[in-house]
Amino acid sequence: MSAARSPLAGKPATSVPPVDVERLVAAYYDERPDPSIAAQRVAFGTSGHRGSSFAASFNEAHVLAITQAICEHRATAGISGPLFLGIDTHALSKPAMDSALEVLAANGVEVRIAAGGEYTPTPALSHAILAWNRGRTSGLADGIVITPSHNPPEDGGFKYNPPNGGPADTGVTAAIQQRANALIAEGLRGVKRVPIERARAASTTREHDFLGAYVDGLGALIDFDEIRAANLRLAVDPLGGAGVHYWPRIAERWRIALDVVSEQVDPTFAFMSLDWDGRVRMDPSSPPAMQRLLALRERYDVAFACDTDHDRHGIVARSVGLMPANHYLAVMIDYLFRSREGWRADAAVGKTIVCSAMIDRIATRLGRRLHEVPVGFKWFVDGLCDGSLGFGGEESAGASFLRRDGGAWSTDKDGIAPALLSAEITAREGRDPGQCYARLEQELGAVYTDRVDAPATKEQKARLAKLAPAEVTAGTLAGSRIVAVLDHAPGNDAPIGGIKVIAEHGWFAARPSGTEDIYKIYGESFRDAAHLGEILAEAQQLVDHTIAA
Repeated sequence: MSAARSPLAGKPATSVPPVDVERLVAAYYDERPDPSIAAQRVAFGTSGHRGSSFAASFNEAHVLAITQAICEHRATAGISGPLFLGIDTHALSKPAMDSALEVLAANGVEVRIAAGGEYTPTPALSHAILAWNRGRTSGLADGIVITPSHNPPEDGGFKYNPPNGGPADTGVTAAIQQRANALIAEGLRGVKRVPIERARAASTTREHDFLGAYVDGLGALIDFDEIRAANLRLAVDPLGGAGVHYWPRIAERWRIALDVVSEQVDPTFAFMSLDWDGRVRMDPSSPPAMQRLLALRERYDVAFACDTDHDRHGIVARSVGLMPANHYLAVMIDYLFRSREGWRADAAVGKTIVCSAMIDRIATRLGRRLHEVPVGFKWFVDGLCDGSLGFGGEESAGASFLRRDGGAWSTDKDGIAPALLSAEITAREGRDPGQCYARLEQELGAVYTDRVDAPATKEQKARLAKLAPAEVTAGTLAGSRIVAVLDHAPGNDAPIGGIKVIAEHGWFAARPSGTEDIYKIYGESFRDAAHLGEILAEAQQLVDHTIAA
């Protein structure tokens, strides 16, 4: 039914040849994208433009053109404050940062880069944008995060965050994408650029202490007094990512007993274990990729990891091991809306359309409105900004939530905050998050969840994205009556880029990935695991028929 699990899954990354970093970086400068080939054009998915220099899909030309397009967007939109610029630890991130700086300096944009060449997690950059803009009506800041998130070592990524601090909406990214592709097609003649030495020495290029500002502010988000009082044993694996130096500072600043498993940074990520498909992927919610942290399960009350740009979390509870992302989202929502007295009484629960129905049940019990949106964190940004959303979460282990006083903390995904919250939950509830989820199942009923990932070409993904409700002619799903077929999200009526079929005793959703050449089928049964298998099998038949047409 699903793509076959590689026999290398969970094995050390040294079981496969490492990426040739020197050749990868050389290809970044040497390869020229062909604008007539769709796979080599700038394409903003759910989290910016991503690709590999080996495939001519993430190269110097892409970054120069995108950055020039962003400069022109800033001028048109009247954004005149500083642009915060951060990178993760992927091999292509540093070259891409140099390229971006060359263009930003030539355009006279005031840029803030991390002090001392430090890496910058996505949430730290979002936090910096919000802090600068708080109380301002002009001179607003925005930002660029150079990261392909949890993608393999050979990938690069480039994401724009406007003054609201979160991922740019589709209208903005479409305009940037169109202009960038036009610049590439014109041979970059419209790109302003100065040498990197001049760009770094420019008066408009300044340093910013992302690390200190983010870490010092965490007390407004997390109850560290509660964690200290419980005397918990905690561990974190930064996975060689952008937050690698944040965790020791967090432990020191907030006086918590937190062991950092490793501070190693290696652009080949050879310390990882291989993901389900035998590839190196820094996904903290994937059991095959999390073998190093799982091996420490018995030594700690709770342990956690974050992906390369630290916008995703993975929670290892002593009671259950690595928690499925949906389970921990449910635990966070239940805990936060019961404990955060400073939040608005009408603050809603935000989830994407592929998140668990357990969240629906929790929202109902809490008496909170459910705000269900398409996949993509951009749909939560406005609500987190104004406090009308207390929490926004994605099935792929991305989430952000408000400060304890109800103010905005980060309007992009924040892996660090949910990780630390797992310690607060364990301290205050007297049970780890795995035990908290077991109690939710006892009280609200069990759900059985799984996801199918399989390779798909860009053409196949496009066909899947256009699947319409009328194409679903069945009256039942795995023997259960179908009650709704959706291609728009209930929370905001935005297209979901796929389809969701809801039956009395389960559901499935099918959509193409916005970041990789795969498609995803999400399914859930309210009966048992066998019934879930039937749901996914029927969903698979529908998808196979659709993308083969």
